[in-house]
Amino acid sequence: MAASVATSPACTRLIPSSHLSASAYTAAPSLVRLAGSTRRLRRALRVSAAAEPADALPGPGAGELDGVVPAGLLEELPEGLAFQGDMGGGFAPGGGGGDDGNKMLDRGINAAIVLSASTYALTKLLTVDQDYWHGWTIFEILRYMPEHNWSAYEEALKANPVLAKMMISGVVYSLGDWIAQCYEGKPIFEFDRTRMFRSGLVGFTLHGSLSHYYYHFCESLFPFKDWWAVPVKVAFDQTAWSALWNSIYFVALGFLRWESPSTIFRELKATFFPMLTAGWKLWPFAHLITYGVVPIEQRLLWVDCVELIWVTILSTYSNEKSEARILDDSSTTDTQDNSR
Repeated sequence: MAASVATSPACTRLIPSSHLSASAYTAAPSLVRLAGSTRRLRRALRVSAAAEPADALPGPGAGELDGVVPAGLLEELPEGLAFQGDMGGGFAPGGGGGDDGNKMLDRGINAAIVLSASTYALTKLLTVDQDYWHGWTIFEILRYMPEHNWSAYEEALKANPVLAKMMISGVVYSLGDWIAQCYEGKPIFEFDRTRMFRSGLVGFTLHGSLSHYYYHFCESLFPFKDWWAVPVKVAFDQTAWSALWNSIYFVALGFLRWESPSTIFRELKATFFPMLTAGWKLWPFAHLITYGVVPIEQRLLWVDCVELIWVTILSTYSNEKSEARILDDSSTTDTQDNSR
């Protein structure tokens, strides 16, 4: 049992802490911090050290408390507090709070992006006829909305076909990468924004414009209207064009991730044929409609609708290789550090 120190004119003795009153017992730790009681505390410590040297521990500062503090006083300090000058004690918040805050902030930003984009798209679709709404009922607004949105899209194609197709591809490739991340197991609002924007940027800058010129080139290369021209165009699409576009997409994403050319080439070599053959499970059937039914100016819109599935596959292949390489590099570095 810890002992408290008391002095009298006649003698010096130790009083068990159980004989002290509650107020005196709880006030003992405060003697360390009260400047007015410093002299009385020093006198008590010297007497205690002389009486029982074994019951003394080194204090936080020899100059302030003469190098000794009774063990009972140390044990009675409230948890989380420390003597003045003791840099190892005190209250320190947990390290996990910052990570949780960052995760909540990212989730909030992602939710704002998704909700803002969805609200904007729905508003544009629903208000296409707002200049003519006077006297219309809700039924009439909903009835003419699909037809008039289609008319607005055709007008945009006539005004600036390349820009319209670039915007469609940018949206589709962003959505496709988001779907890929959700398919990989990420919660709906915890996606990687940078990865999604990279994919959307590639779709906007490259896929829309290149596809516009490719479909015109394919029609000039195979200008035949017979039934056999359709499978020929599908075969050309699924060999020459698919190989070229898959490579462009993979290389562009690699450069946007600041990877070295040798790394990009190595990963492209490993995924080239798996990506190409994966497309053969989907695109031949879709392109029977593309080249057999859909007019040339509307083909990219139809293809982009199917692209929502294909971009999910493409993005998964590309990012799986990159993440696996990063994981292998970190494992190799840890192994080398441990061997040293």
